[in-house]
Amino acid sequence: MNIENGRLAGIKIVEPKVFEDSRGSFMESYSEKILAAHGITMNFVQDNHSTSKKGVLRGLHFQINPGQDKIVRVVSGEVFDVVVDIRISSPTFGQWESFIISASNRVQIFIPKGFAHGFCALTDNVEFLYKCSEYYSPVDERGIIWNDPGLNIPWPIANPLLSDKDTKYPQLKDTPHYF
Repeated sequence: MNIENGRLAGIKIVEPKVFEDSRGSFMESYSEKILAAHGITMNFVQDNHSTSKKGVLRGLHFQINPGQDKIVRVVSGEVFDVVVDIRISSPTFGQWESFIISASNRVQIFIPKGFAHGFCALTDNVEFLYKCSEYYSPVDERGIIWNDPGLNIPWPIANPLLSDKDTKYPQLKDTPHYF
């Protein structure tokens, strides 16, 4: 695995080594030992798997009490993936970073607690996997509106398909500081 730092402190870009031949391919998608050597030492307790059609936007979500560290990846299709630093004491508070992650590039993103996360499906039949350090808790789920003008994220779609809750989240400036 090749692991590099993202632009925002704490974000890690994980690129597995892929071995391909005429039969197909093989890759190690998770190695506790290799991740720990790069400071990713939490215990992952839950895996989530979502499917989305083209134009679906999910986010910008985060959990509080205590929050969730995540490793995300795509196993079918391609997404525009976004993380937003919501750690009030961070020098990059309110800044975002984006990635194209897909089944073909096999890139994974490590997202620590204190970041909101979202993605937009760029292809049909997206399958998105989340490895989480804490169990999902509906009462601790929070979010920031996807089109927050203070963030000015250049989403690749003007009118995404959204869940009802994703249309009602506040802007970052109106969100309590949890981290």
